Amino acid sequence: MLGTLCTLITALTCVSAVTLVTQKPPVVTLRRGETATMDCNLGTVTNSAARWYKQIPGGVPQYILRNHHSYSSPSYGSGFSSPKFTSTHQSQTDYRLIISTVEERDSAVYYCQTYDSSVKEYVFGQGTKLTVTSSSLPPPVLTVFPPSSAELQSNKASLVCLSTQSVPFVDVSWSAAGSPVSSGISTSTAVQQPDQTFQISSYLSIQTSDWNMDKVYTCRVSLGSQTSEKTINKSHCPTEDQ
Repeated sequence: MLGTLCTLITALTCVSAVTLVTQKPPVVTLRRGETATMDCNLGTVTNSAARWYKQIPGGVPQYILRNHHSYSSPSYGSGFSSPKFTSTHQSQTDYRLIISTVEERDSAVYYCQTYDSSVKEYVFGQGTKLTVTSSSLPPPVLTVFPPSSAELQSNKASLVCLSTQSVPFVDVSWSAAGSPVSSGISTSTAVQQPDQTFQISSYLSIQTSDWNMDKVYTCRVSLGSQTSEKTINKSHCPTEDQ
């Protein structure tokens, strides 16, 4: 079943079913020590429990708890317990996950799931992304790579910005000659490293002619109040072709 959960959650799609599980808000950003709340509506399902899962990008989903309007208290998965994690219900279809005294390691996507007996299928919500920041977090560490020599033989080339940070979610943006860039950007999801940090790669597609004209490009990564940026241009980044 875990393999099925991984596939469903990674794809961020719900099975085709009568009910529609909805979650809100889609994004929660908090400072360390605050309380996170996220809501889930089970749609037409009234006789099944709401289950919550935590997934760090690149990792397997972890079962947190199960709650039903008939329960006196939630049932917990391994490694999760009250009072850190708890759940309430407002009706037979409306449930809430509450995470107390959040820490940076709580940063993840949280999914709500239920079972629709009318079609015998598990149905997932779209997820709520929780990001926890603090003033003690180190700023992201950036490395920007120039286009390869092979790329520079064509009209298009790519710049790569590699960001290493302590939480999985950051905001990445690019600018060219001081102006924001809104197209030609592809940013990966975070991958957890052996040292427990996370890495994100962001690619910017550029015209080779702009690179040869020595246009300055800037990669900017924001994590809460912390922002790091790195610039790159041809004259300050020798390649094999120079």
